[in-house]
Amino acid sequence: MLTPAEITALLLSFKVAGWGVVAAMPLALLLGHVLARGRFAGKFILEGLVNLPLVLPPVVIGYLLLLTFGVRGPLGAWLAEVAGVRLVFSWIGAALATGIVTLPFQVRMIRLAIEAVDPRLEGMAETLGARRWDRWVNVLLPLTLPGIIAGAITAFSAGLGQFGAIITFVANVPGETRTLPLAIYTAIQAPGGETQAARLALLAIGLALAGLCLSEWLGRRARRLVTA
Repeated sequence: MLTPAEITALLLSFKVAGWGVVAAMPLALLLGHVLARGRFAGKFILEGLVNLPLVLPPVVIGYLLLLTFGVRGPLGAWLAEVAGVRLVFSWIGAALATGIVTLPFQVRMIRLAIEAVDPRLEGMAETLGARRWDRWVNVLLPLTLPGIIAGAITAFSAGLGQFGAIITFVANVPGETRTLPLAIYTAIQAPGGETQAARLALLAIGLALAGLCLSEWLGRRARRLVTA
């Protein structure tokens, strides 16, 4: 059984990972489409920038976010003064960090799903008078929807395990930014917290495995739909 503090950390993890995925999805859709269908000079640079969070230490991402969106950062000071929004020490900042770190997972799955769609289907719709937006909504989106969902689930699962960027950017505030990984870290630091840490670690493993299995199932379903 989980304690109230552990339940709070678990629910906060769902909240942070969920909003991080939702906030990053429009950008992921745009980037996935551009990388799948775009033909332009310097495309490899854009690919490198999109995938940079996969190889960059999360602590570095958190540090850059702190410099940018901190109370003394250019955007952070502007948000605090104009909109009264402070990202540091808040779950919103944790969601921002999670969205940035997990963005490549969404982009990759969306790109693969779009590349698997025969471009001739869009060409046929164009010959029938469908505009670009109509072709995207009525042809491309239904065929790539399983891949989009799979990417969102993969990013959500990865977001549940995000640690470095969150603790660097928004610290470890109970009930506000202490997600499941940070709760595990806190338990390890406390005397006699090994049992609690092990229990939470098993929970994190189960959630990650469930997310990966669901994403894989959706990915296979997407491939069957496209090749049918």
